[in-house]
Amino acid sequence: MKMSKLAIAFVPFVCLITYLAYTKWHQDFKPDAHVNIVENGESKLYYPALRKLDHGVFYGIMFDAGSTGTRIHIFRFTQMSKETPKLAHETFKALKPGLSAYADDPDKCTRGIQELLEVAKEEIPEELWKATPLVLKATAGLRLLPGEKAQKLLDKVKEAFQSSPFFVRDDCATIMNGTDEGISSWITVNFLTDSLNNSGKKRVGMLDLGGGSTQISFYPNSEKTLQTSLPGYITSFQMFNMTYKLYSFSYLGLGLMSARLSILGGTEGQHLNEGEEFITPCFTPDFRYKWEHAEITYRIKGQKAGEPMYESCFNKVAKMLYKKVHKAEEIVDVDFYAFSYYYDRAAEVNLIDLEEGGSLKLEDFENAAKYTCKTMENVPSENPFLCMDLTYISTLLQELGFPKSKVLKLARKINNVETSWALGATFHYIDSLNGIQH
Repeated sequence: MKMSKLAIAFVPFVCLITYLAYTKWHQDFKPDAHVNIVENGESKLYYPALRKLDHGVFYGIMFDAGSTGTRIHIFRFTQMSKETPKLAHETFKALKPGLSAYADDPDKCTRGIQELLEVAKEEIPEELWKATPLVLKATAGLRLLPGEKAQKLLDKVKEAFQSSPFFVRDDCATIMNGTDEGISSWITVNFLTDSLNNSGKKRVGMLDLGGGSTQISFYPNSEKTLQTSLPGYITSFQMFNMTYKLYSFSYLGLGLMSARLSILGGTEGQHLNEGEEFITPCFTPDFRYKWEHAEITYRIKGQKAGEPMYESCFNKVAKMLYKKVHKAEEIVDVDFYAFSYYYDRAAEVNLIDLEEGGSLKLEDFENAAKYTCKTMENVPSENPFLCMDLTYISTLLQELGFPKSKVLKLARKINNVETSWALGATFHYIDSLNGIQH
C-alpha cells in the first residue's frame, strides 16, 4: 500500500518531535546532567540540584553512617538571589545499629536505608525529588573496618540510592575522612551561632567525641598557631566565595568506645582467647561484665588496686593517652562547643540538663570522675564504664591543652537543629554542586 504525500511529509515531523521529547527526558533524568554557564568570563557547572520552588526553597539529604547508628538529616533551605542559603527546617531520624554491624552480611544493611529514604519521600515535595541531592558519609565505624568490607557496604548503599527518585552522583556513598568531619562540624556550629560570616561575632571552636574518633576544630587568629602546628593540622577550604583556614584534626581510635578498648589493653578487631578476660581497676572490684564492641564480646572483671579507684584508673587512662594528642596554646582564648559523648556523659551525672544542655568547667568533669569512681568502689553503677569514661574525658581535654578552669558549652541542638557535622557537610556539598568553588 502506497503512503499519501501528506503522510510522507508528516513522518519527519513526528521523528523530530519524538527526538526532542526523548532529549528532554534524558536530560531531566540523567543523574550527572549539568549546565555549563559563563559568568564574568568564568565557566561554572550548575547541577539540577539548583532548581528550587518559586519561593526559593530547596532540600538536601545527608545520611550520617556512624559507628553506633545511621541517621538521616533532611534539610529544607531557603535562598534569595546571591545570598547564602538559610536553614528553614530539619527532619531527623536515627536507626541502630551502625552500618559496620553488617560487615559480614552487607545485604542486610539496606533495610534500614530504605526505611530512612521513605522518611525523605514523605518530607520532600515530589516535584523536587529528582533535584534534591542524596548523600551518605560514613565515619569512624567504617574507617576501622578492612577496606574490602567497608566498600561492600558502601556499594549496597549506592545501589539503594540509585534506585531512589533523588539526585544521586557517583560519590553518593563514601567514607568521610576525619578532617572533613571536623570541618563540617565547625561549619555547622558557626552557622547555627550566626558567626560563620558575621565579622561582628567571634567564631567558636568545636569538640566532638564519637565512638571511634574524636575531633577538634577552631579558626586560628594567631600566626603562631599556623606556624607551629604539626603537618596535617591546618587545612583550608572554600565555601560561599570565602576561604577558611582551620586548625582541625581527627584522632582515629580515640573515640569513647575505641578508647575503652585501648584502656582495657585490647586491640580493635582482635578477640580474646577462650576463657580470657580483661582486668581493670576502672571497674568496681570483682564486678564482672560482658561488653560488645564492633561485633566482638569481651569479658571484663574489676580489680581492687593498691590505691583509690580514681587514681588507679587515671594512671591507666594517662598511659594510654601518652603523647597521642597535640596541644594548641590558642584554644585557651577560643569559645568551644562540645558534642556527642561529651554531652551524654555530662548529662548522665547531672552536670547539664539532659534536654537543654548547658555550660561547665573542665574541672567539673574531673570532680565528677573522682566522685563517681569513689562511689563505685563499693556500689556498682548502672553504667559500669562511668568511672572510666569520665576519667578519660577529663584527661583527654587536659591533654589537648585545656586548663581545668576552661568553660565549655554543651549542646545537642542549637536553635532546634542537631549539632552534628551533617548540616556543614550538606552546605559544602551543595556549594560544590552549584559551581561556586573554583
